[in-house]
Amino acid sequence: MDSAPAEQGGREDAASQAARDRVPRVDPYGFERPEDFDYASYEEFFSSYLVILTRRAIKWSKLLKGSNSVQKSMKVKRYIRKGVPLEHRARVWMGVSGAQAQMEQNPGYYHRLLKEERNDSLEEAIRTDMNRTFPENVKFRKTADPCLQKTLHNVLLAYGRHNQGVGYCQGMNFIAGYLILITKNEEESFWLLDALVGRILPDYYSPAMLGLKTDQEVLGELVRMKIPAVAELMEGHGVLWTLVVSRWFICLFIDILPVETVLRIWDCLFNEGSKIIFRVVLTLIKQHQAFILEATSFADICDKFKQITKGNFVTECHTFMQKIFSEPGSLSMTTITKLRESCRAKLLTQG
Repeated sequence: MDSAPAEQGGREDAASQAARDRVPRVDPYGFERPEDFDYASYEEFFSSYLVILTRRAIKWSKLLKGSNSVQKSMKVKRYIRKGVPLEHRARVWMGVSGAQAQMEQNPGYYHRLLKEERNDSLEEAIRTDMNRTFPENVKFRKTADPCLQKTLHNVLLAYGRHNQGVGYCQGMNFIAGYLILITKNEEESFWLLDALVGRILPDYYSPAMLGLKTDQEVLGELVRMKIPAVAELMEGHGVLWTLVVSRWFICLFIDILPVETVLRIWDCLFNEGSKIIFRVVLTLIKQHQAFILEATSFADICDKFKQITKGNFVTECHTFMQKIFSEPGSLSMTTITKLRESCRAKLLTQG
């Protein structure tokens, strides 16, 4: 009587093993797949995503033909939301973020920064985080040739000298690491880091982290407006937003969401700015509202927020990106700016 489920389990195991044999153990960016990686689900998703990627690549090649830089436009915005092919990603990010213009206006600046006088405390802070940066990525290991740790060290050192108000802050190592993996270029990574830390995410990484704290308060207000039951649950159990989302904001979803999904989010972040972060977080919460509301304790809530960043919903990056522009409803920069002003003022009065 029990042979059917056993047979089915056997077939599933065989399918899973076959997928494991076909899908490389290291992803295209150098990350080793985790032990519990669902190879079969991933293969199923990626076979359909590959069709989308191929179609988008043809459209992007036509769009970029004969042009050196990418300018912001409604068409570019539409294309970016549908995903930037890996081979065009660095060029698109550089163009729409303003990093390309900054680099061209400041020739030789990056290399001059690297030759500046040593600052032992800055170098020590960066060096401490080197081995903690992507130990699961084969390209960042000391045994790799070339080893990207040296490149990462240079980008962070130059940035610390360029923006002395920030210097170096934990979290920037992961962001710079991703930029290096995509651009494969030290100087471009530096200017993209400048676009993020200096313009797109102001005051996220400064010593007081006022911008980061403000945006976590803004998220709380947006959840109160759009998903009130979750806001009520959080308040009822005394769970502060900073406890569940601070790493999401600081690391821009690195090590929280799958790599491909993070890169799709960054495509839009470089073009449309920081409101994309709110769209992503609100979508994760709204999509899993019923699941979150099952929580009955402080620890339970924190655990649910860890779980909602896993599974097929976040792996299937193309559908996920469509959802972030529909699920949270309208979210204007005007609303965010007003909320930022009031939340920032409140934080400043609290000291």
